[in-house]
Amino acid sequence: MTQDSTAPAPSPRSASDPQAANAERLRDVDYLPPLRKAIPLGIQHVLAMFVANATVPLVIAGAAGLSGADTVFLVQMAMFVAGVATLVQTLGLGPVGARLPIVMGTSFGFVPVMIPIATTQGLPAVFGGALVGGLAMATVGLFYRRLSLFFPPVVSGTFVLLIGLLLLPVGFSYVGGGFGAADFGAPHHLLLAALVFVITVAFHQFGRGFLSEAAVLIGILVGCVAAAPLGLLDFSRVGEAAWFQLPIPLQMGITFDPTAMLAIALMAVVTCAESIGDISGTAIGGAEREATPRELSGGVMADGLASTFASLFGGFPQISFSQNVGLVAFTGVASRFVVAIGGAFLIVAGLVPKLGAVVSAIPAAVLGGAVVIMFGMIASAGVKMLSHATFDKRNMLIVGVSLAVAIGLPAQSGLYAAAPAQVGVLIESGLIPGAIASIVLNLVLPR
Repeated sequence: MTQDSTAPAPSPRSASDPQAANAERLRDVDYLPPLRKAIPLGIQHVLAMFVANATVPLVIAGAAGLSGADTVFLVQMAMFVAGVATLVQTLGLGPVGARLPIVMGTSFGFVPVMIPIATTQGLPAVFGGALVGGLAMATVGLFYRRLSLFFPPVVSGTFVLLIGLLLLPVGFSYVGGGFGAADFGAPHHLLLAALVFVITVAFHQFGRGFLSEAAVLIGILVGCVAAAPLGLLDFSRVGEAAWFQLPIPLQMGITFDPTAMLAIALMAVVTCAESIGDISGTAIGGAEREATPRELSGGVMADGLASTFASLFGGFPQISFSQNVGLVAFTGVASRFVVAIGGAFLIVAGLVPKLGAVVSAIPAAVLGGAVVIMFGMIASAGVKMLSHATFDKRNMLIVGVSLAVAIGLPAQSGLYAAAPAQVGVLIESGLIPGAIASIVLNLVLPR
């Protein structure tokens, strides 16, 4: 296996310090750890995103009024498609794929756009729009080298910082018991999340070797053990789920509505900023180097083509999962083969619904104790990326205005209440107006 020319050269310290040498080896994206370590580390990545990946189809199915069988099928396809997309992203397929430790999954960013389309024009229109949107995203990736001037370190670093900051409220909603929980904020949820948080931090900081690398997995397992006597582990879905089910293309249908195609394609193009930020954050936080133009181009193409593939199998638009970017930075394990193992596990979960039902039984508060750390690590990776930019008054203005727009504007919905519904959806995301602000300011402000 060849190592990327941009990877750091072995340090003199690593030659005499076995522990430092091992940490340096784990930062190599082309290094495959022993399977006894690689398999649980890959499963750890799946646990970090499994419930979130299943949440989007559950929300869309509820809004569209689907039957229980159709809902189960959408969740199953979310796992299968994410696994296939992860393998393409990590292992590569010609020019497609970043070949970095990136876990793919269903994007939350499209939910506000897809819900009104699903309720008014039907779910087939959503899949038609997602197919076109995926092709639009892949086109941006194909021509990324010509568009790279739009994404210097000050812009991509701001993206990653915004992703981490805007995900933190989501993480703390898990801490409280999850969205819409009847007992949200109950003491048992907070104590479970605190337990997982403490265990994860303790193993990460004081553990050695594998115990440190698998800190998140250990924290989640301890949390599940603690949740069992509280009656918070619900395995009823396991008995109801089938043992095996093959993916069926176009089972949910597909139609091409102009409004749906335009709305989702616009969201897909803007979402490329998030994808570029995640890819850059993975390279910085995991391999401790900048992402190369080839990695960024291939990564965005993989996002787009995976979204198009997903639409044919009843899946929703795909993108790199930000919590797994934080997990790579947190564990220090940047092996793309570790994440590929996680992708294979996702495919199995998509083919064996019972396995998916077992993992989805993890309580939200248990996940919350882990994801708040990972979301915070994403923000830290953004700060690290920004450190590569000169902090003169121009770049400080770009970062400051982007943060102000992304965080402040969505908090005051009355300011854009009179805007068209689709514009309001874009503003409400926070990330999109923040990304647009950083790109535009970088282009118009004198250097």
